[in-house]
Amino acid sequence: MIRVLIAEDMHMIRSALVALLSLEDDMEVVAEIERGDEVLDAALRVRPDVAVLDIDMPGLDGLSAAEQLSARLPDCRTLVLTGLSQPGNLLRALKVHVKGFIVKDAPAQTLTDGIRRIARGERVIDPELVAAALETGSSPLTARETEVLRAAASGIRTAQIATQLSLSQATVRNYLSNAISKVGGRNRIDAIRISRDAGWL
Repeated sequence: MIRVLIAEDMHMIRSALVALLSLEDDMEVVAEIERGDEVLDAALRVRPDVAVLDIDMPGLDGLSAAEQLSARLPDCRTLVLTGLSQPGNLLRALKVHVKGFIVKDAPAQTLTDGIRRIARGERVIDPELVAAALETGSSPLTARETEVLRAAASGIRTAQIATQLSLSQATVRNYLSNAISKVGGRNRIDAIRISRDAGWL
């Protein structure tokens, strides 16, 4: 029996996933989580074989949760569900030892087959995402530029970003200017949109 943890913040989708996996004779859903920052504690408690994680969750994104699982519970393999619009996330997923990366609108059998293959130790990556990731490429932003742009994406002002990251306001503006230029954005908002679509934030 494959023990599965599901982390998805949207109730209807989470319920649909639980219902789908409950139809499989060789799978048991042992935990349902709606926040990313609750994944690790739940996994340590129920010890799943496979964790199915949404990327966009409150508290902590799915890839950061996968990184925590890899460090604290390496026997638990992770499968990430994502939208095709953010292929750059695939590169980050591979860095944090995610074993499966499947688009949300894939057929149901793709998910169940993927869980079985991952439980056997295989890696399952949607070929469309691989192609899109290769086309998009890796992020052109430095770690600091990414950090500043991510802070800006939360809606806070330059002065608040400076305080939060222990930088001067001039330095924050320089990082934002560099980020806008590197991603080909027209302004800060455009750079955030481009970076999010590419999965660089």
